[in-house]
Parts: sequence; C-alpha cells; structure tokens
Amino acid sequence: MVLKNLRSFSKRQILTLVVFSIADFCNAICVSLQAPFYPQEAEKKGASATEYGLVFGIFELVVFLISPFYGQHLNKIGPKFLFNGGIFTTGICAILFGFLDKVDGHLPFIILSFVIRIIEAMGNAAFLTASFAIIAKEFPENVATTFASLETFFGLGLIVGPTVGGALYEMGGYTTPFVVLGSALFLSAIMTAFVLPDHAEHEVDKKNNANLTSVLKIPGVLLAAVSIVVTSMSIGFLSATLEPHLRKYHLSAMVLGLMFVINGGTYALTAPAWGWLCDKKITPKIATLIGCIFIIIGFSLIGPAPFLPETTKDLWVTIGGLVFHGLGIAALLVSSFTDALRTSIAHGFPNNLETYGLISGLWTSTFALGAFIGPSLAGILYDTWGFQYASMSIVILSIVIGLIVIVFLICSRPRRMYKEIGKSQENFLIGAARYTSTGGLSDCGGSAKHRQPSLAGPTTSSTASLPCERPPGMTGIIARNSYKNRHGNWHQRDANALVDGQYSSSFSSLEPGKYRYDSLA
Repeated sequence: MVLKNLRSFSKRQILTLVVFSIADFCNAICVSLQAPFYPQEAEKKGASATEYGLVFGIFELVVFLISPFYGQHLNKIGPKFLFNGGIFTTGICAILFGFLDKVDGHLPFIILSFVIRIIEAMGNAAFLTASFAIIAKEFPENVATTFASLETFFGLGLIVGPTVGGALYEMGGYTTPFVVLGSALFLSAIMTAFVLPDHAEHEVDKKNNANLTSVLKIPGVLLAAVSIVVTSMSIGFLSATLEPHLRKYHLSAMVLGLMFVINGGTYALTAPAWGWLCDKKITPKIATLIGCIFIIIGFSLIGPAPFLPETTKDLWVTIGGLVFHGLGIAALLVSSFTDALRTSIAHGFPNNLETYGLISGLWTSTFALGAFIGPSLAGILYDTWGFQYASMSIVILSIVIGLIVIVFLICSRPRRMYKEIGKSQENFLIGAARYTSTGGLSDCGGSAKHRQPSLAGPTTSSTASLPCERPPGMTGIIARNSYKNRHGNWHQRDANALVDGQYSSSFSSLEPGKYRYDSLA
C-alpha cells in the first residue's frame, strides 16, 4: 500500500522509508537469533532451564521498564540520536553474545548473559521508540500504513533470523551467526547515521506535564494499551507451548519450523493492508474488534476448543488457526498504535514530537509486558490444564477486549461533518488577518501595507470570519495549517480537511482538546 503512494512522497520521506526498512529487518534478525542456539550452549555451561529462561525474559522486562522513559524524553534526547544509538547498541551486543561460548564457568557465563541481554534490550527499546515517533511525525497522513509496512520488514527479519542463523551455525558453530548478523546490523547503524535525514530541533513544552500516567487516564488509550498486551501475550503463549502441542503429529524438524512461521508470516504480509484500512476506510477500533474476532477463531482452532468436535484435531485445522491468529495480531497491533495516537491528541495532548514519543514508548512498553507475561503464564497453565484448556485463557481475554470495544463503538459520539475548504474558498480569516487565494495578507481593519488598529471590526467577506482578537488555540491551527511552519521540515502535506478519520486523510489536523475522537475514547 505504501508503494502505491510513493509518488506523493518527498525524497526525504522515501529515504526515511528505505533506511527504516533495512534497520527494522536487521534488528529483527538479531533479536530473534538467540532462541535456537543459546539454550544448548547454556546447558553446556551448567545452566538450568530456569536460568536461561530468565535470560530471555529479562529482555522483555527491561524493554517494558525503559520504553516509557525514552518516550517521555524523546524530544530532549533527539529522535535521530536515540534511533542511531539504539541500533549501534543492539548490533554490538549481538556480536558480544556470540562470544559467550568462550566464557569458562557457570556463574560468569550467566552473569555476562544477563548483562549483555539487558544492555541489548535498552538499545532495542530506544530504536523502536524513536522509529515509531519519527514515523508519526514524518508521515502524518499515512501513519498506520507506514507503520504497518515497516512492521512487515520486522516480521520478515524474525523469520529470516533463525533460518539464516541455523545455516551459519552449521557452518561455523555458535559464534558465527552472531558475529555475521550482528555485524550486518552494525553496518546498517553506520548507514543510518549518515543517510537518515536530520530532524529539526523542537522547543520542549515546559508547561506540558504529559507522562505515561496522564495518557493512560484516557479510556480509549488505556483500551489500546490493554489490547496490545493481550495481543503480545497470545504471541508469547504460542512461542512457549506450540512445540509441545504439536508433538502428537510427529512432524519433522523442517515442518515444525515452518509451523512457527505461519502466524508471523501472515502478520508480515497482511499488516500493510490493515494499515491502509485504518488510514483510509475504517476507524481503528473497528479493526481492533475484527482483530479480536480473528484471535478468538484462531485459538479456538489451534486448541482446539473443548466445544469443537473431534474432527477439528487434524493438523490442517491447527494451520488454519495459525493463519487466523496472524490476521488478528496484524489488525490489533496496527490499529492500537494508531488509535492511541489519535485519541491522545483528540483529548488535548499537543500534536508534536513529545506526544508521538510518549505513545511510541507506551506501545513498545505494553508489547514487551505482554511478551513477558505470555510465556510465563502459558507454562503454568499448560502444566495445570494442558494446551486445549490453557489456550482458552487467550480466547476469554480477547472476548473481553472485543466486548469493551463494542461498548466504545456504541457509545461513541457521532462525528460532525465539517465542510472542506476548497481552492475557490481560500479567502478566509484566521485570527486578526485575512489570507487570500493570491497569497496576500490583510488585517481585519486595514491592508497588509498599512496595518493600523481599527474598531470597525473585520472586513465583510463571503466566507465566515473570526473575531480580530485571536481565540485560545488559534495559534496552533495557524501553525498546523501552514505548508511550512517554523519547524521547517516537520510540515503537514496537502491537508484538505478539518477532521480525521473518514472525513480527512490525517489525524494531525485535529486541534488538541477541541474535537473529540469519540465520547469515551
């Protein structure tokens, strides 16, 4: 979907897309590289399953804890610095992880594993938080589409990582895949440092006390955050329990590996379509509801659910369930990010980089929380009830989220229709000045050349006029509707409508605090 709109993108935006695609792909490869090779090496050093399981779990826990901090201070740190620093850190840690087999002794091995994994998680959280914020700022009219398309490259990286890593492992042992693929990420970090466009410096709004707590007080944003947690829990649940569940089919190693690719591959292929739908056709909450339905169907088939007949225990039913799960997570992850961003702005948060960073940090943090809870909860439930009944926990959670979304949709306030300003109506008043279709500027009581105070009020015009005294919030409207405002590169392109959703192409034209996204959101 993004490729279809490339003609409307500037060179700067296309360059940003290329850089992000390469970085996302390489980063996903390195993040997914440890799982196939580390446990066996850890056991050689005398580590237990609990110990090396915590090495994996600590990664998601650190991302959950550090991402809100990155998001809240993104404007101070700088998005490009945080982006590049995160990639460099992740690449270096991936290389260092490959030398753990050289460490002698059980305790030093485990300690170094934790240290490297924690630092790598800090880098990964920085990279993800900065990338989501830059996407929201650079592509205001296509946030969901662009976000989803880049997630395709991340999903492909998750598939390629273990596959290529396995081949390199057979060729050169434990160290080879980490050094080769970690170096690829390090080289991509060098490329982004030189190629990624600089972003204009922005003044920090000192009056704005926005933080994670304040944004989560908005019901619509809280719902989006919970949706992300449940979605990542479903992914983590399968990563921990799908292999033992499939043992009854006696699959070969190659077929078993392909089973783990089905839902991730479906997600990677369909995420751009969901992004396009959220941007152009449907509201994000509709996509969230559809995603919940797909996950309910998916886990009911994978289980299979206790209420389904015995014929559903065939392998092809499980494969179908994994496809539905991939469709569900694509719909939920894309729509939740977009919905949280639009809703926070509609409830008075400034439409600037600080808010984008805050929501990016929230998305990264909540996804990591679910990824941490999912496998942990799955193991306990699997040991207690078995896969068939344990999988119903995800079904129940998805049903709850779906019902809450239905309540939001029923209770949401109907949108007002705002008339678009056409080219023939470009003579209009903003604040104390009239902007004409010829580009001229005149005061309410005088011309542009002779600006004198006037008590007679605004000049008669065919369009609706505003009072000469600029009302609160009008400065923000002027800044966002100019094709090049004082931020220079951060400008809104070709915006023709006054509201978001189906009546415009961008959420960024919302005036904070004036037009509500809906009554509950």
